[in-house]
Amino acid sequence: MRPTEAAGRGPRERLGAGLFARVAGPDGPRRRARIHNTPGPRWFGPERPVRRVHGDASMFVGGLSALLLQSLHPLAMAAVAAHSGYRGDPWGRLQRTSLFLATTTYGTAEHAEQACARVRAVHERVRGLTERGEPYRASDPRLLGWVHVAETDSFLRAHQRYGAHPLSDDECDGYVEDMARVAVELGIPDPPRSRAELTERLTAYRPELEVTAQAWEAARFLLLHPPVPLVARLPYGVLAANAVALLPGWAAEELRLPRLPVVDEVCLVPLGRATVATIRWAMAPARQRVTTAAG
Repeated sequence: MRPTEAAGRGPRERLGAGLFARVAGPDGPRRRARIHNTPGPRWFGPERPVRRVHGDASMFVGGLSALLLQSLHPLAMAAVAAHSGYRGDPWGRLQRTSLFLATTTYGTAEHAEQACARVRAVHERVRGLTERGEPYRASDPRLLGWVHVAETDSFLRAHQRYGAHPLSDDECDGYVEDMARVAVELGIPDPPRSRAELTERLTAYRPELEVTAQAWEAARFLLLHPPVPLVARLPYGVLAANAVALLPGWAAEELRLPRLPVVDEVCLVPLGRATVATIRWAMAPARQRVTTAAG
């Protein structure tokens, strides 16, 4: 953004543009135009639940919660620690994830298929040994399945608690079904297709989960030493605390993260909803401006 452009915008637009730049990167406007304005069939029409969930600011909480939950699988955490660069380039990792979600949710079927093919190619190269000498490979369908169910559950929980328009029960099942479409393309043979199946699948993974030193390190990085400017530490802290409150109770216990249900319900969650609402309010003009410019 040029200085004259920034000076001509109000606080709301500057905040929204700054958030969008963090999440989408310097090429965000161009990529957004390509995703939304390229003609062609899509995997998901405008009526699908996945569009409502992934387009809401509740994803800021859901994304953090998903990372904490995913860290509980030792093989997944070992792969992330060794290959993702989450500490050295956290914003780059966020921007790549954001681009993938936007492309598969809103982009053309061709672009979505290409995005999934790129991720599969990366997964084929990611393999190694855990600190205990256990082999892992990111293309393992079982491991991919864990990442998928943890992400799907976290995004849906966040939307139902913090989203502007929570889904009905049928729409929740529809969201899980939509996510299964992407999962199959990534190499997961039998993803859950309803919220009940999602809960059952999460439970089935629990014997494989444990808190490793790498999981502790990731939690400390996300919760105590986030890569955000000083001015953003307070709102980030609110989002992070709500990400912890969003975790399934057993997951918070595994990570030994503090949970005070009464305090969460009376104080923390309302504060989280207000923070998410502020993000939603700030980013609305940025979304409208990019879409208009692309047209």
